[in-house]
This record gives sequence, structure tokens and C-alpha cells, in this order.
Amino acid sequence: MASFQKRSGSWRAYIRRKGYKTITGTFDTKAEAERWAKQVESDMARSRFIDTSEADALAISDALARYEREISVHKKSYRNERSRLSVLSRDLGHFAISQLRGSDVATYRDERLQVASGSTVRRDLALLSHLYTIARKEWGLPVENPCSNIRPPKLNKPREQRATHEQVAAIVKHAAYLHAELPALVVLAVETGMRRGELLGLTRGNIRGKVAYLPETKNGGSRTVPLSTRARTAIQSLPQRMDGRLFSMHPDTVTHYFPRAVKLAGYDGIRFHDLRHEATSRFFELGFNLMEVAAITGHKDLQMLKRYTHLNPDSLAERLG
Repeated sequence: MASFQKRSGSWRAYIRRKGYKTITGTFDTKAEAERWAKQVESDMARSRFIDTSEADALAISDALARYEREISVHKKSYRNERSRLSVLSRDLGHFAISQLRGSDVATYRDERLQVASGSTVRRDLALLSHLYTIARKEWGLPVENPCSNIRPPKLNKPREQRATHEQVAAIVKHAAYLHAELPALVVLAVETGMRRGELLGLTRGNIRGKVAYLPETKNGGSRTVPLSTRARTAIQSLPQRMDGRLFSMHPDTVTHYFPRAVKLAGYDGIRFHDLRHEATSRFFELGFNLMEVAAITGHKDLQMLKRYTHLNPDSLAERLG
């Protein structure tokens, strides 16, 4: 049976029933408390009662903090995901995890699209959706995923930025004035198609003859990358380090210096990731097939690989004769 207690002008209801923890609720009048208690006891009797008190009391900001401690820190993408968690906490953190509705997420989506790309917002929503999956499956919270029935943002149009041989040469030249290791990094990026993190993680032990062996990549598997003559020359130009690594640079160092090298070279709009894009396109222009290029670059999604590929029409014309 429920019991009721008047406290500071409101009524608090207590429901104690075998098989359930004590359920409480606070109401303006005793009549409201009694109606609520009657409904809860009826649901309990029919085994239909679901206790949402824990989920009602858990703010999304706190849920995201727990997700970061238990899930995110174990991901390779933690560094990038941490900023995404911060944005979600800032914009949605005041909601209780049980109270966030699809309409709230749709509003967040539309407002976020004013300052971020469709691809970025898709990743935001995928992270929020996974939070709800973990909350339901691992934390035992009775919550519905508010992301499940909203329209995902459209993907960005594929970037068609190419870095010509002349542009790369100019960037390499000016990179030397900013950081001694940056020219070799740029050359390796455009010759191998490796990601920034993969390049910065290379050690001398990873280089065996004409091949770089990557024991662990972004996608979780290992990969071998053939090294062109220019790539091997770039590696040989780097001084030997006591820790065995090829580069001493931190990712933030590349983020800081590469755009400056591009600007000094007199160009605009070329990003470091465009060098991977350029390498991928050049592999196709050299005659490698789709599966060969995927083996080199590590792309798991062949559709994504096609998005990176913008073949040079002049090269195609030369092959036609």
C-alpha cells in the first residue's frame, strides 16, 4: 500500500511493494499523489511497471561523462570524440536521458547544421545514438533512442581538391622553413596515402625494404604499404632518433604548420588530408585496380574509396593515346 506525507506545502507518495525498490513521487495535492500511486500499483500488479526514476534523474551531461570514462577512452578516436562529447553535453546536457525526444534531437540537428557540415552532424548523432544503446543494454536504463526516427543530415559533397605535383613541390619547399620534419611528412603522405596518425606513429622497425608495415591502423587491422623511391628517400632524410620513431612531431604541430606552409606556397584550401586523397587518385591513375588501392590505403568501404577518387582527365587522355 502507498503512504503519503505532507512536506512544505506538497505531498510525497511512497510505494513499497515486494520485488520492487521503494518508489517515490512529489505532487502539489494529495489527490494527485493518490492517483499516481493507484496507477503505479496497478501497473505493478500487472507486471507492467517500469521504474524510470534513475533515468529521469540522469542528465545527459552526466551520461556523456560516464560514456567517456567507460567507452570513449578505449577508442582509437578518443581524441576527436572528446570534443564531440563536449559539444553534445553543451547543447543537450540539460535534458534528462529519459526525456530527450526526437523533436529535440531534430532541433539540435538543424541548429548544428548552421555551423557544421552534414558529415560532422552525422557523427554527432551516431555518438548520441550509441550513448542510448549503451544506456539501455549495459546500464539497464529503460530509455528509447530519440535518434532512431529522425532524418540524418545529407552527406557533404565529395571534396574535389587535388594537389598537383607543382603544388606539392612548393608546399614541401616552404614546409622546410617551418619544421625540419614537415617536408618528409608531406612527401610520405602524398606518396603512400597514409593517414596523419599512421605517419606520425611510424618507427624504423615498421620499415622493411620497400614496404611499411602498419601493425595497427584506424580500422583496427594491420596493413602493408608499398614505398615508392621518393617515399624511401624521404625516410632516409630523417635523422635517427633514440626512441626509433621517424617523427617527433605531435598531431597538433602538423595542424599548426601545414596550413602555414600551404599559404607560404601561395595556395589556399589544401588540407593535410587532401594529400591522402591525392595519393589515392594517383594510385588509380597509375593503373592500380580498386582492390589494390583499398589494400594500400586501408579503406574498408569501397563506396567511400570512390568518393576520394577524382581522376585527372589529362592522365586519362594520355592513356587513351
